[in-house]
Amino acid sequence: MRVLLTGGGTAGHVNPALAIADVIKKYDPEAVIAYIGTKKGIENRLVGKEGYDIFHVEARGISKSLNPKNLIAAWYYITAPSAAKRVIRRFKPDIVIGTGGYVCYAPLKAAAKLGIPTMVHESNAKPGKAVKMLQHKVDRVLLNFAKSADELEAKDKLRVVGNPLRGEFGAYSKAEARKMLGIDGKYKHVLLSYGGSLGAPAINTAALEIMNEYVKNHPEVLHIHATGKGRFDEFMVGFKSSGLDACENIQAGDYIYDMPQKLAAADLVISRAGAMTVTEMARMQKACIMIPSPYVADNHQYKNAKVLADADAVALIEEKELTDGRIVREVEALLSDAPRRRKMEECIAAFAGEDAGELIYKEIKELVK
Repeated sequence: MRVLLTGGGTAGHVNPALAIADVIKKYDPEAVIAYIGTKKGIENRLVGKEGYDIFHVEARGISKSLNPKNLIAAWYYITAPSAAKRVIRRFKPDIVIGTGGYVCYAPLKAAAKLGIPTMVHESNAKPGKAVKMLQHKVDRVLLNFAKSADELEAKDKLRVVGNPLRGEFGAYSKAEARKMLGIDGKYKHVLLSYGGSLGAPAINTAALEIMNEYVKNHPEVLHIHATGKGRFDEFMVGFKSSGLDACENIQAGDYIYDMPQKLAAADLVISRAGAMTVTEMARMQKACIMIPSPYVADNHQYKNAKVLADADAVALIEEKELTDGRIVREVEALLSDAPRRRKMEECIAAFAGEDAGELIYKEIKELVK
């Protein structure tokens, strides 16, 4: 089977595509898989690391505000499908699968025009623009949340399958992960924090506060933080000026490539509340402080986190509440309260759901057949 994957803009679109690739390889080891993305997208780093060929078709998202860049986006909207057709004719896929974001629109539209089976997967509770625009063009629309169907019209094409995760998520115990990372026996607690692939200034600021006010005075705690692409240099200014670079128990980088291991090793996680993050925390059964992004459509990250918080599965702090040392107090309280962490781990595990990979592969096989 020859499969062409597409999706990008953020790792939240790329990682589900790579998870689908893992599923396909599991059931069909001889499958040939390639990817369509943009030249500057994060998909180049993530897909390239996995060894898949990547083709480029230029695309840009359209801003809600009046912006001259929208003219360029509109130009790509018109021209990208033709460019995508050239890639498709060259690769000759049996199916084209998208995972959302503006990047996937042109390849899926082009494949549908050429009569090739197509499918798009939506991870978030609120379907994005690309998925809404593609729903009548593709053969199947796969959903993570059942309630997403309320906002889509192509009811006969909808299938609720959940979110696919990379095969290594859940593959390691805490002890195994710490041994793999070379930190076995060195620390009592591991704190992991990140704000998504592109980073989040509020979470970076909160991380610096935690490091300065708590972690540097607690050598038994290892704090691992990812700043996000393009935010590392800015973060390191405050990091170095505070002398945090001299602390052996603090690690900072722009992106976490070995997330399954680091998540497995963690006692507490600080993160956003996107759909993939929620799925990962549930599957890995992690105590978590979620700080939802207030900049997403329909405030869907807050809604994700609120469902979990109401079930005692996470601690929820909105960005506007990151004042007066709130985040430091929450971290200190959770790391010193093992029973509370265990309760959170048990509660969030209830949101793990079924094996999405098996359900997705079944849909792929039906369409290809």
